[in-house]
Amino acid sequence: MGDWNLPLGTLGEGVLSRLSDMLDNSTCGWRQLATAVTDQPHLRCSEKELMNCSLQVLSAKGSPSRSLLAKLADRSCSLGVLLQCLKKMDHREAVRYLTDTVAGSAGHISILVQPRSQNAPEGGRLMLTCRASGPTGLAYQWFKEKEEIPKGSSPELVFSPLSAAHNGYYICRISQGDQFLFSQWAKVSVAQSPTSSSSALLQASFLPSTVSGLRITTQPWPMEVAERDLLLLECVAEGNPPPQYQWYHNKEPVSQAHQSCLKINCVTTADRGTYRCRVYNLYHELWSDPVHVEIGPGSVSDEERDPGFVPSPARQLSRFYATDKVALLMGNMNYQHHRQLRAPMADVHELTNLLRQLDFKVVSLLDLDRHEMQSAVTEFLLLLDRGVYGLLYFAGHGYENYGNSFMVPIDAPASYTSEHCLWVQDVLQRMQERKTGLNVFLLDMCRKRNFNDDIIPQPGPLKVTANIVFGYATCVDAEAYEVNKGSLSNGIFISFLRQRLLEDEKVTVMLDRVAEDMGQCEITRGRQALELRSNLSERRALTDRIQGSDCPEATSARNLQWAIAHVLPERKYLQFDCGVRVQLGFAAEFSNIMIIYTRVLEKPANVLTCSAQLTDFSEGLEVDLKMTNQESPQDAGSLLFTLDNLPFPEPVCLYTRLSALQRLKKDLTFTVCLHYQYSNMDEEVQERQTVTVGKPLVAKLNLHEPRQPYPSSSSISSSTSSFDLRSLSLAESSSFSECLESGSLASFPASETSSVGSASTCWSYYSHPGDFPDTTAPRKVNLPEETLSPEFLDEDRPKSLSEKPLSLPHEHLDDLTFSFHSKQNFHSC
Repeated sequence: MGDWNLPLGTLGEGVLSRLSDMLDNSTCGWRQLATAVTDQPHLRCSEKELMNCSLQVLSAKGSPSRSLLAKLADRSCSLGVLLQCLKKMDHREAVRYLTDTVAGSAGHISILVQPRSQNAPEGGRLMLTCRASGPTGLAYQWFKEKEEIPKGSSPELVFSPLSAAHNGYYICRISQGDQFLFSQWAKVSVAQSPTSSSSALLQASFLPSTVSGLRITTQPWPMEVAERDLLLLECVAEGNPPPQYQWYHNKEPVSQAHQSCLKINCVTTADRGTYRCRVYNLYHELWSDPVHVEIGPGSVSDEERDPGFVPSPARQLSRFYATDKVALLMGNMNYQHHRQLRAPMADVHELTNLLRQLDFKVVSLLDLDRHEMQSAVTEFLLLLDRGVYGLLYFAGHGYENYGNSFMVPIDAPASYTSEHCLWVQDVLQRMQERKTGLNVFLLDMCRKRNFNDDIIPQPGPLKVTANIVFGYATCVDAEAYEVNKGSLSNGIFISFLRQRLLEDEKVTVMLDRVAEDMGQCEITRGRQALELRSNLSERRALTDRIQGSDCPEATSARNLQWAIAHVLPERKYLQFDCGVRVQLGFAAEFSNIMIIYTRVLEKPANVLTCSAQLTDFSEGLEVDLKMTNQESPQDAGSLLFTLDNLPFPEPVCLYTRLSALQRLKKDLTFTVCLHYQYSNMDEEVQERQTVTVGKPLVAKLNLHEPRQPYPSSSSISSSTSSFDLRSLSLAESSSFSECLESGSLASFPASETSSVGSASTCWSYYSHPGDFPDTTAPRKVNLPEETLSPEFLDEDRPKSLSEKPLSLPHEHLDDLTFSFHSKQNFHSC
């Protein structure tokens, strides 16, 4: 048997991840483990710590169980105590797995304490320590570089008194019989007195070749970097086979950090912490020295202290910040009475991934009717507050009359007017009343006149906030196009915007460059031109850092409000009478589209074949039964969902895609039907279990319920708003951590009495009487238009300056003949 007195931290990352998967549930999971360990006073977790564990579900790869296990490891929880707690919970699977793991590792050498690099003054005392577990009779031997150290045969290597001759790198070899293992290298640095010979200061500081054939020649160094500056860490190694690299930040692997140099272009406070590099090849593994990186405020030079100093544009830009960043992305494709679109799905997905890299809280929604769009905007406004950057993106059918833009919902009738649509300038005025720091509208729709609509909006005054940016996908009285290529499409606007969005530039400068790229492209020239309209007076950028506001209660309330729409059901495990065990997993493709995957984990030997299929879904969902329980997400109707984030390397699952979660009026309920066949029977047998998972993702917001109409701005004062994040205390949401597991989160009050506004004349192109349409012209039913384009030539493709990888599995725009479809759905006269 293994040594159950060993600390929990001795388990490998793979073992801890497997235990976390088993404990990430609400019935017999991490919450119950936290209760079970309370018998050990030093292992108890506070309510705040448990809430922090709960909030791990909001990150893409977060795990409450993994967070709790890390806290127990920091408090020296032993493997034996963990085993007792799991038995107390009656978690048989975890008990069996932990027992097998510890028993199986009893005969192997495992290093518990690694020697660490140290600095000490000359004449002092220094000790390197290396301790390991494994079979009895372990032998230790220390080496300095290639030389064996006489009498260095104990777990501790003591230097007393220290001298310059002790400078160098040390390693310990642990062995028993034919087994052996090397520790990591530790560097001893001796601070010499002024009288020491200068030649001793030239002691070699490189890591020599080791008996393992792998060595680190350049170690990373601790650094202090100002916000928005470049962070550069380097770890260089030599070996045969050639070494590979993986950087870690606060013990978590850094995505895409597989080079000897770790480069972060624009650091924020989130990048503060400890960094290490794992160097490995086919046979061996080494770890670099852990180094701490401190992120401080931007430095101020003597030149800047001069009252007459004029800062550069880059310096000016770095002084602006957002109290938060929030984005609402809406894409309408499946219109009930108009031509279907294809690009909004890929465009919203693309923009979601990019904005998340800029620390935006993103809500992404597809196919909304008028009530749902109004409710989504209302919820979006609740996330805004003083200093927040708000971004609204819409892709779908649209039009513009007299300088006022209207977004068309999927249920708009054939001859729609402004009464059936959402007025963009109304949303702008309501955003201004939230005293936002930046208002960005990206409208990927046509701007042709709608001659069915003879209503002339009465322009009301907009506040002079000088923080408004409109990025139109096309110019006035023109159409916006999408590129249809096979099963996946992109709009022209996003095809160019994605190449510039992450650039650290003033937002208007960034959009100007997008316009230049579109103007240089053959397929867009004469068809579609981006138009930028802005009164932004400050050098604000989408890359600006986030700095908390003076009202932490409002910030916390906003975080909780956003989190409500992004909580997935917890993974579930179903045990059937026949002995088959099934796993249910959940993943979000958009804020209102969820993927459910089913996987058979265990089946008895006498069960020949079995599969778990979902059926009998709650009313209100858009579920095509022909596309449920498919062997791949693509067969289930998802063109964008990938398997990279699933918790198992070789998924053998059935996938079901649930759309329109915003229309779910009750808890999501479905039946898991298990089909199986015994080896000695010809007939198939079925078992059924009903599963209820609450209201997932955006369903909790009840967007299907119409919100109260908004009175005009002249009828109410700005002080009569019925909802203010500043008035919401954390005490009202103290049960949030519990709701994350139970799926019982309810929406915050959605009443919002912000006023309806009109577009100011500064936003209107039609301010003269002669520009009004001829209202005597006959009405026309909205009709689709379609045109074809020439081939997209390579030399006309815009060059991307972004180093960020594209997130969508589509090809470049320069390799096919395209079919261009207008997003406008009516003919102009």
